[in-house]
Amino acid sequence: MLKHQLVEKNVGLMGVLIAVVISFGGIAEIVPLMFQAQIVEPLEGMKPYPPLELAGRDVYVSEGCYGCHSQMIRTLHSETARYGHYSVAGESVYDHPFQWGSKRTGPDLARVGGRYSDEWHRVHMINPRAVVPESNMPGYPWLADRFFDAEEIKDRMRALRALGHPYSDEDIASATEALRGKSELDALIAYLQGLGKYTPKSQPVAASAATEASEAGTAAAGGE
Repeated sequence: MLKHQLVEKNVGLMGVLIAVVISFGGIAEIVPLMFQAQIVEPLEGMKPYPPLELAGRDVYVSEGCYGCHSQMIRTLHSETARYGHYSVAGESVYDHPFQWGSKRTGPDLARVGGRYSDEWHRVHMINPRAVVPESNMPGYPWLADRFFDAEEIKDRMRALRALGHPYSDEDIASATEALRGKSELDALIAYLQGLGKYTPKSQPVAASAATEASEAGTAAAGGE
């Protein structure tokens, strides 16, 4: 009883003990997940980002697209009916850092690949209101005038290989040709078109035409 009172009256000691308890609780929850196959192994047939998509992902991150777009579909009917199959851990194995996001000023982009043409994305990125009049997303016209140094992307691929991404020497060497004449806008479009490429197909998108129109109308700041 005296020990308990001592802890209650000593704010500093109580703070330390609370931190210790939370730490042990966190370890107990997190560590087992690190050894589950579905967490640490990619989906069947999934490959790391090819050079152009990897470069586009870097543009997506540098422009802060994650601030308005998530890439995480929850296991709720309202989510899966609009966006498709819920997100699974194996999809994010090759994401460093992941782009799950926590805010949706614009729609979730986890399954956006193939839903619009390259030209639609191009116009949308340069002037969003040209395709979605009510959009409040800013334009990114300067991306069309910026180009890549292939050596930087090669270095990035080598660094990711050190983290376990199965890039071969041929994959890395291919970056020179893959990025030749490609702008940051081209790369960003390639990245967006690849999102959801390896999605489980057991639950197809069931959105109605009205839902599709609503999704397009809410496209906002970020990178769709």
